[in-house]
Amino acid sequence: MPAPDAAASRRPFVVAVDGPSGSGKSSVSREVARRLGVGYLDTGAMYRAACWVILDEGVDTADAQAVAERTRAMDLVVGTDPSSPTVTVNGTDVTAAIRETRISAAVSAVATNLDVRAELRRRQRELIEAERAAKGGVVAEGRDITTVVAPDADVRILLTADERARLARRAREVHGTDDESALAATRDQVLRRDADDSTVSSFHEAADGVLHLDSSALTFEETVQAVLDVVLEEVDGTAGKAGSFDLSGVDVDAEVLTLGEGTLTGAGGTVP
Repeated sequence: MPAPDAAASRRPFVVAVDGPSGSGKSSVSREVARRLGVGYLDTGAMYRAACWVILDEGVDTADAQAVAERTRAMDLVVGTDPSSPTVTVNGTDVTAAIRETRISAAVSAVATNLDVRAELRRRQRELIEAERAAKGGVVAEGRDITTVVAPDADVRILLTADERARLARRAREVHGTDDESALAATRDQVLRRDADDSTVSSFHEAADGVLHLDSSALTFEETVQAVLDVVLEEVDGTAGKAGSFDLSGVDVDAEVLTLGEGTLTGAGGTVP
C-alpha cells in the first residue's frame, strides 16, 4: 500500500486492464487497486449480472431485443471496494450467484448482444468517472476496457498468458486443483467464452499505446508488482518502488522487457 501522503497528493487516474479468460486480470487488477487505495471495477461482473436477470426472469437469451430491454431496465449497483466487491441487481445481492456455472455457461449469449454492450459500456464509463473523482483513481478491467470504454486511461494494459497457464489458473479457482480432470472440465468454459467474445471484442493483441504483459511464467505477486511499477511511474514518477521491476527508460516499441520468465512489451511509446 502506498504511503498516505503519496496517495493524497496523487493526481486522479484510471488504469484499464484487458485480457483473455484466465489471464489473471481480475485478481491482479483487484490487488493493484487495493494496494493503491483506489476503486476496482470488474466490468465482466456487469455482464454476468445482466445474464442473471435474463435467466431469473425466464427471458430467452436468443431474443436479442428482449435481452437488451431487460438489461436497460435493470437496477444495477456495483460495489467497487477491492477488498470486498459486490454486485446488487434490483435489490438482490448476486455477488456469489453470478459466479455460478449456469451463468458462466450462458453469459456469452448476453455479452455478445451489441445493444447490451452499448448499454453496459455507458454505465461503465459513468462508474469509472465517478470512482476517479471520488477516490482519486480506479482500476477497471474487462473486455473493451482499453480500447472502447476507457481509451484515454492513464495506463492501459493487455494481460495475457499462454493457454496452459490460463486453464490451470481457472481450474484452481473453480475446482481447487489443476489436475488433468480439472483442466478438461475448465477448457470449454475458458476457450469457448473467448471464442464467443472475440466476435465482438478484441483482446488477444495489444492496440496502439497499450502495454502487453505476458504473465505465463510469472507468479501472482510478480505480475501485481509489474503492473504497480507501470502505474506508479505514470502517476507518481516512482517506477521500481512497488516491487522488483524497474521499467524506466524502456522503449516499448522496440524492446521486450524480461520479467523473470514473463515479458512486458508495448504497442506505442516509451515507459518514462
